[in-house]
Parts: sequence; structure tokens; C-alpha cells
Amino acid sequence: MLRIKQVEQFDALMQRAEPVLALAPMQDVTDLPFWEVIQSRGGADIYYTEYFRVHADSRLEKPILRSITENPTGQPVVAQMIGNSIPDLVRTARELQKHPIAAVDLNLGCPAPIVYKKCAGGGLLREPKRVDRILGALREAVEIRFTVKTRLGFDDPAVFNELLQIFAKHNLDLLTVHGRTVKEMYRSAVHYDLIARAVGEAGCPVFANGNVYSAAKAESVLTETRARGLMIGRGIIRNPWLFTQIRQHLHNETPTLPSGLEVLNYVTDLFKMTAPENYIESNQVQKMKKYMNYFGLGVDSEGRFLHDIRRAQTKNDFFAICREHLDHNESMPLEPYSPKLKSRDVVAGIHI
Repeated sequence: MLRIKQVEQFDALMQRAEPVLALAPMQDVTDLPFWEVIQSRGGADIYYTEYFRVHADSRLEKPILRSITENPTGQPVVAQMIGNSIPDLVRTARELQKHPIAAVDLNLGCPAPIVYKKCAGGGLLREPKRVDRILGALREAVEIRFTVKTRLGFDDPAVFNELLQIFAKHNLDLLTVHGRTVKEMYRSAVHYDLIARAVGEAGCPVFANGNVYSAAKAESVLTETRARGLMIGRGIIRNPWLFTQIRQHLHNETPTLPSGLEVLNYVTDLFKMTAPENYIESNQVQKMKKYMNYFGLGVDSEGRFLHDIRRAQTKNDFFAICREHLDHNESMPLEPYSPKLKSRDVVAGIHI
């Protein structure tokens, strides 16, 4: 019954007039605690899990499965898989459908070298015929909604024409397109014109993904691509109010900007919620730096916050730096700057 409700919620979102907003899957980042933090600040319409790794010996990973079985959002969940073995992908898809999810998603876009070198994620885009076979098998195995998240190709967007024909052939229920190739990673311009082509040729609803960092940018991308909705990842880490601000903007309301203190409370909640029981302080500080790589781009134009937070070693250090930069009542747009940082300062790519 819970699975049926999930599918019904998903279908209702696809049928409404208002654009649909989805939280992107980001491995080791957008986990269950992160969902809770985001949902308390407006939240997404649809939540995608981190990807389940699929291979001959794989089993559903319990921490990721908790996002499904303990879903705190009340919104539809899409379970994402990554892999290239048809028998194991089919097996995993069937296992996932025993749980309360709205859809099964295949990751064809992960640009991490450790993934694509194994011919998984974005690596599969080098072999369109193999993608065709995988999608055919999964379309037959998935009884609920079946979706795909893809990039434009591996190193050349010219292959996207062939990929679109394959996607249309398999009657997908939703296609999310990140408007860059795998090799372009996150640092090039997004090819919104190719996302617009997908909207016209994929034969299913399309979500646009890539560089949605503000409410105004969201409207621009929706207008240019005519996409059914948006998938946002890094922009939400930097600004967890972004989904709410987009809704306000699309309803001709002035988006609400958080104060520095509200942003500080977000960072505090993120630390508390993502910390495991009996956590090791140094490990949790390092984990928070992963979030701060995205978040810090919206704090100051000089990159001082990013420079300082990278050097934090203890919880006290970490929050002293956060208070120095955020303990104020001024409004914070949280739109990304392009700070000039030293080469050793870690930055998670521009805007994204």
C-alpha cells in the first residue's frame, strides 16, 4: 500500500501545472539526515536516494535503504542504481520494488573517474548499444515508474541524438538531463539547448539539471528548456531555502532571504543531524568540510570563509569560524561568488 501511495504521489506531481522540484542524488551527501534538514526548510517535491551500487555480490546498502524505509519527508522517493550488469540491475530493481518507492532510476551521469572507469554511471554513455540493452531489460523488470538520470554524452554531446532515440524507445516515465558531458564535469557552461531538445524528443517528462543556483536562474532555465521540472543538488547544499524561494518567485512573491543567524542554525543542524552516534570529532569536522565546499561559495566574495573553514581541526574551531562569518542578522542571498582562492583551498566547482 505504501508503494502504491508513492506512485500516486509521483503521478500527481507529474500532472500538476506547477514545475516539479527534485533533490539530486549526491553520494555520501544527500543521505537521510540531510533530507530531514532540507525538508524542515521547505523541501523538495521528490527525493532521490544516493545510488545503490550494483554488481554480482551487491546487496541493498542499509544506510541508503533507511532513506526509503524511514523517509521523513512525506514526499515520493526515487531509488537510484548504478552499475552495468543486466542480471544484477534487474535483481536489484526487483528488490527495491519491495520497498515504498515511487520509481527506480538508473544513473547514467556520474562523472567521477572511479565510477566511469568501471563503465558505470557516465561511463556507459560511451556504449549507447549497451545502454539500449540495459534500459530494455529494466523497463521490463520495473513495474512502477522507471526513470533515468543522464549527461549529454561521455566526451562529445554529438552522441546525445542517439541517446535520445534510445530513451524514447523505452518509454521512460521521466528523464533528468544534466546539461554537460561527463568530461565537462561541472566547470563548463551548461548546454540548456540540448536539454530543450530532450524535452521535445524524449517522449516523457524531462527535468533540467545543472547550475540552478537561484530562484531567478530557475525561472530562466525553465523558460529556456520548457522542462517539466528541475533537479538541484549543490545549490541546495549552499542554500537549503532555495526550493521555497523558487516557489515564491514563480508565484510572483518576493523570495524570503535567511539571516546570517538562520544560516548559522542550518550549519548547526547539519552538524548535529549528520553526526553518527558516538561520532569521532575529527571525522565529523572533515565530513562537514565536504558540505562547506559547496556552502562556502555563497558566504563572502573574497573566499575568506572557505579559506578559514578548511583549516578547522576541532568542533570548537569549526563553529568559531562559522560564528565569525554568520553571527549577524543581515540577509544572505547565498548565491555563489567566484572567490579568488589559493590553489590549496578546496572548492567544489562553480555554481553547479
